[in-house]
Amino acid sequence: MAELGLQENEFKNPVVHWIDARLPVFTAMHKEYRQFPTPKNFNYFWNFGALATVNLAIMIITGIFLAMNYNPSTAGAFDSVERIMRDVNWGWMIRYLHVVGASLFFVTVYVHIFRGLYYGSYKKPREMIWMLGVVLLLLLMATAFMGYVLPWGQMSFWGATVITNLFGAIPVVGHGIVTWLWGGFAVANPTLNRFFSLHYLLPFIIVGFLVLHIMALHTVGSNNPLGIDVKGPQDTLPFHPYYTVKDSVGVCVYLIVFAILVFFIPHQPLLMDPNNSIQANPLQTPSDIVPEWYFLPFYAILRSVPNKLGGVVLLFGSIFVLFFLPWLDTSPVRSCRFRPIMRWLWVLFVIDVFVLGYVGANRPVGIFILLGRIATVWYYIHMLIFLPLVGKLERPLPLPESISKSVLGGGALPSAAAARPMEKA
Repeated sequence: MAELGLQENEFKNPVVHWIDARLPVFTAMHKEYRQFPTPKNFNYFWNFGALATVNLAIMIITGIFLAMNYNPSTAGAFDSVERIMRDVNWGWMIRYLHVVGASLFFVTVYVHIFRGLYYGSYKKPREMIWMLGVVLLLLLMATAFMGYVLPWGQMSFWGATVITNLFGAIPVVGHGIVTWLWGGFAVANPTLNRFFSLHYLLPFIIVGFLVLHIMALHTVGSNNPLGIDVKGPQDTLPFHPYYTVKDSVGVCVYLIVFAILVFFIPHQPLLMDPNNSIQANPLQTPSDIVPEWYFLPFYAILRSVPNKLGGVVLLFGSIFVLFFLPWLDTSPVRSCRFRPIMRWLWVLFVIDVFVLGYVGANRPVGIFILLGRIATVWYYIHMLIFLPLVGKLERPLPLPESISKSVLGGGALPSAAAARPMEKA
């Protein structure tokens, strides 16, 4: 073995041993997903990364089967979806899994993001993990939007028309971008072909960025609910079996909820808009053009400004500002558990996002205009003013000395930020 340059490994199965000596995939898996040290105080909010990964696998598998029976043309798209539902064996279930999976995918991702905001998972040294996560969010939103166009119902057509026209507000190059997206001078057959191609391709790009996301995570290690660094082996547990079992429990509960939605209530308006069961008609505009629920907060931000360009800038700014959170938040303490002011500001921020979603689901008239503008202003105040200012002025609570002592009921040490006023005194 040594003469051939092959490495010895600890696997007793002769087939696994032979493969791993030549391509050490099993050694890598053993290192990264069995022995990988993880903080011993994870709670169930840390399950949502695994849940999102499971959901991505479901979306890719069901999408491949749907693509086998889909006709990406304006003349045949709607009928091909109806054929999948009525004539293809188990086609109805595959489509419902795909549609419901899209909504649940965003549920897992949004919970994952809000958890990261609460526990400060974007702070040093995890900036790259966070930034790759924001890229994944953008790719997911693009994939979901293009997928919503494919059934070629009324909401598909008019949603594509409204959203693609937003790029026309960009000075100089805007109209060229819109024409390129359309493949012509209106939303038509070339548009549907492009969206189908990209919708099929983007999930595999998402997988690539997910691998980078996980590699960055395994390079610097996971954050934890206390937001303090691991002090040694006494603060960690091997990923397997402790967290594989915990993740498995979460996945089982998640799949039960998934199955209930798929088999009993797939036609909820939040999951499937009834107007999208009507074939696209360019001559008949729906009374209300409303995006899917997971886009509603951003849709409300877009409509909060009367100026089209201003709305587009605020819309994309609300996502791109997330890239800069590691530098906007100036507090040395990660977890909001030890930040009494930021904890309540986080709660208000979550409420603000829900208010934006509620406003986005209603027509921009009366009180909804005012609510949308107030919620939009609060969103940006939280990101651009509260995070930098509170981080400098807030006095955090004392941090635990270590994860182990906290788990076992140990004492606490004053944080660096909390110690400064004491030193001055």
